[in-house]
Amino acid sequence: CLRTLAAVLKETLKDALVARAGVLKKLLAPLDAVLEGFYSAILLHHFDSHQYTSPYSEATINLISFIDLLEALLASRIELELPLRCQRILFLKVSYVLNAISSSIPYVIKKKFILLLKKCVLYKSREDAKSGSLFLQTPSLCEDMLALSNVVLQVMNLTWLNQIPLTGKSSYFGSSEAAPEHDSQVGSDQTVLRALSLVVLKALEFKIHNSATEAEIK
Repeated sequence: CLRTLAAVLKETLKDALVARAGVLKKLLAPLDAVLEGFYSAILLHHFDSHQYTSPYSEATINLISFIDLLEALLASRIELELPLRCQRILFLKVSYVLNAISSSIPYVIKKKFILLLKKCVLYKSREDAKSGSLFLQTPSLCEDMLALSNVVLQVMNLTWLNQIPLTGKSSYFGSSEAAPEHDSQVGSDQTVLRALSLVVLKALEFKIHNSATEAEIK
């Protein structure tokens, strides 16, 4: 079901001949509460269970399908003037994703989640993209980005980053441990390193721009 819905969303976004906003609203509005419920139920799951030990297990494949759906929902947001809750959920409940990333799920899923977060911090509404402004003007997106930034910066103040692997092997963010010379496969995943760094920098930039007091900025 998740794969089918994600595929329908992606095809709708490609189709230049349909009134995409109307189609998306008709498709997603009845599922809005259901998808938010899915988000909470799936991402509050205990990921340290044996079901997720293999990147090829059914549980892992289902989770990857769910991430693909979240990506399609984020991409579809640009078509609606007032986004639905299911299109905003990634921003409003980003802590669920951050918890999943620091759990013991396979590296391939952690990486997909981190790249999805990167898409969130780079996201712009159609109005913001047209205006060419460096800062967001759309109220709902501004609110969502501030919610995301607050949570991201809160976890960065803790030890969250130290728990994030930068490879499928044993290299961690901020680790000073040198990779063994004989194993050329061990080393930092530069894509993940760049994506994580960008998420932190964008969250800082947005928070500083939207902070009311100097003390809050500090």
